[in-house]
Amino acid sequence: MTKVGVVTFPGSLDDVDARRAVRLAGAEPVALWHGDHDLQGVDAIVLPGGFSYGDYLRCGAIARFAPIMTEVVEAANGGLPVLGICNGFQILCESHLLPGALIRNDHRTFVCRDQQLVVENASTAWTSDYAVGQTVTVPLKNGEGGFVADVDTLDRLEGEGQVVVRYAGVNPNGSLRDIAGITNDRGNVVGLMPHPEHAVEELTGPGTEGLGFFTSVLTSLVSR
Repeated sequence: MTKVGVVTFPGSLDDVDARRAVRLAGAEPVALWHGDHDLQGVDAIVLPGGFSYGDYLRCGAIARFAPIMTEVVEAANGGLPVLGICNGFQILCESHLLPGALIRNDHRTFVCRDQQLVVENASTAWTSDYAVGQTVTVPLKNGEGGFVADVDTLDRLEGEGQVVVRYAGVNPNGSLRDIAGITNDRGNVVGLMPHPEHAVEELTGPGTEGLGFFTSVLTSLVSR
């Protein structure tokens, strides 16, 4: 069975939810600890949401130096699929696996809402079970979720199809160009601010439209 590792940092809140989403998608979730150097032979990795290391200095700035991130960065550069959700997205940017940064919401308040997204790239390891232009609804909860980058980087992300999902209807945090998630040029590393792991069951979320992120990686691994 495909194994997907979920890293727990001090302050992670959504690691259990991410492991449940992995299980519902049909893979075996593997709990990984921030202080280890062992990825336990997993086939993909999820960096979950929360407040790693209390969000001291900057969100994700300390987690970027966690021992396990040495292995995650090396594995990602080697092609291993890595998904960063919310705080995980911030960690990916701090680790330079993805460009740009996440800053405080433009309205300076925490936002928690069901958010519509438009899928812009359905060819990544984490979005292949969606269609370009498809609209999905997943929960969003953040205080520092505004994606920013310089104009050249934004133009490159747009021009090379590296914008994965975009906010639809309303921009909840001031992210430039309504960007909600991006990928690296190889398509194996994806970061997004909304929480697909909270939209995998009808009972506990706005629907199941987030499950595709987790089934997509299984599809991409099988097709290798």
